[in-house]
Amino acid sequence: MTKKATVEELKTIGKSVLTDIKNVDIPKLVIPMRSTSNLVFDKNNSCYVLGNKTLIRSGGNIRHIKKLAQFLKVAAFCKDLVKGEKRHVTKRELYYISESWGPNLKFNEQPESDDIIEDIEASLSKPSEDIKIIPNPKGAIYGNITLRFKNPKGETMVINCLNTADGQQIGPRTAEAEFVKTDADKVIAIETGGMYNRLIEENAHEKFNAILINLGGQASRSTRRIIKRLNEELKLPVYLFVDSDPFGMHIAMVIKSGSAKSAHINKRLATPPAQWLGVTASDIIQYKLKTDKMRDLDIKRIKELQNDPRYKNNKRLQKELTIWLKLGKKAEQQALLKYGFKFVVEKYLPEKFRELKAPGFR
Repeated sequence: MTKKATVEELKTIGKSVLTDIKNVDIPKLVIPMRSTSNLVFDKNNSCYVLGNKTLIRSGGNIRHIKKLAQFLKVAAFCKDLVKGEKRHVTKRELYYISESWGPNLKFNEQPESDDIIEDIEASLSKPSEDIKIIPNPKGAIYGNITLRFKNPKGETMVINCLNTADGQQIGPRTAEAEFVKTDADKVIAIETGGMYNRLIEENAHEKFNAILINLGGQASRSTRRIIKRLNEELKLPVYLFVDSDPFGMHIAMVIKSGSAKSAHINKRLATPPAQWLGVTASDIIQYKLKTDKMRDLDIKRIKELQNDPRYKNNKRLQKELTIWLKLGKKAEQQALLKYGFKFVVEKYLPEKFRELKAPGFR
């Protein structure tokens, strides 16, 4: 989707309201409903998407007028951002910028502005990054891959991610960068910064001919976007290396199939072929890993996941969830270091890659 097309879509929102006014009709906006009652599980894409329910913001309802006006104001603001090309704005910045819009349009709390942004996303069926509203940069990419993108000055830059100390930070420009060249045959996405650094220092990118991605916990949209593009455009299989607990497993699942909260844009962010590598519950037993006791929150989360459509028919995931419940224990990635710095690269990951039939291990 070109920037010009995005601008036209944003203009169309305003034009629909103008048409109502010219026809002496009450101006209104029809917006896809983002509530849980409108979530549908798409079996083909293994993710939640929005159903057909909509809501109407009408100028004829006094409770809707302010939100209708704010929606139009934010859409116009985003249109100018996209046309300007260089600038991006965080959600937090947008909240404060609204102070300049006067008492009738400004947001009193950030959740109000966040809600409008998500309504615009749903209306356009595209993430806020496409309209230059971004989350705080999070995540990094390291390995033999060359990217071409424009810096904030609009200048074209070409960077090989090996020529960085800790990897190229993943932000809005990186997520949409052109992939110039790579000889990698896989992607390893890593939950924690500590393990990401360990793999860099042990030259995992060379040993496994891989691109390493630091998720930094729950992956940002920009990180999920670049993972999807690496998989779709370069046909690189993706392996998800996370902590051995239900929240780590779900970090992997969000990359595979998106989240309920982002149902309106999951198809743009999710990477269904990505594979959960571990650390699994079975690994705790096999490798006699140091563990921590499960919290009540962990137990509750396991039971939720057991009934989640994304997990329900997956025998492997159900087996691991059952083992966690039986153990009542969880472990971090770093627990593998009991066997030394090189263990993860020399033994653990090769065994996992053979199990998953990764390139170079078939």
